[in-house]
Amino acid sequence: MLTEDRVVAVLVTPPIARAAPPGIDPADFLTALAEDTYELVAGLDFVSPVVVTSVPGMEEIVWPGTPVIEIPDLSGAALVRTAFAALPRAEQAVLLGADAPDLPPLLIGKLFRELGRARIAVCPAAEGGAVALAAHLPYPDWAAVGLDDLDPVKQLRASAPGSRMVARGPGWHRLRDPDDIRLLDPGLEGWDNTRALLSA
Repeated sequence: MLTEDRVVAVLVTPPIARAAPPGIDPADFLTALAEDTYELVAGLDFVSPVVVTSVPGMEEIVWPGTPVIEIPDLSGAALVRTAFAALPRAEQAVLLGADAPDLPPLLIGKLFRELGRARIAVCPAAEGGAVALAAHLPYPDWAAVGLDDLDPVKQLRASAPGSRMVARGPGWHRLRDPDDIRLLDPGLEGWDNTRALLSA
């Protein structure tokens, strides 16, 4: 059952498959990352997990009752805006890229905490872009930014009506290139499907 206040949406898009290391099927790699990222979200308390996707077949990775919302294959700010608009009714939402399978769940909680003082909160990606965006809903019209934009915090602050409307949370990493698997932290719990695929 969906809560009426907080949603965390895992965003699954075709470019995630490009990060598959040599010898690993890109479709299998995308599915493993998406499932691991979904599992970390589904394990959180007091939030409703959702999958927003332009990749077919994601119903197979979710628990019964989790909405899987299909959207067009978009990119940049149009993708982010469409994904937020497609979410079930809620007061606050986090849009999390599915290419962060080892993200510590605590970082999602910190994004929601930042929304106590800001309209939007960003979990920046270490190599540029954003791992996740959190926002009060409806998603504001002035927030035209994509997860792969180089400096989303700077971009959002430049377009926000007030300087304190955009908060920056702790950063993390995403898997956007085959070499990025070196960023995965073997000491962290979770990301079991990705771990198994890489060690097979």
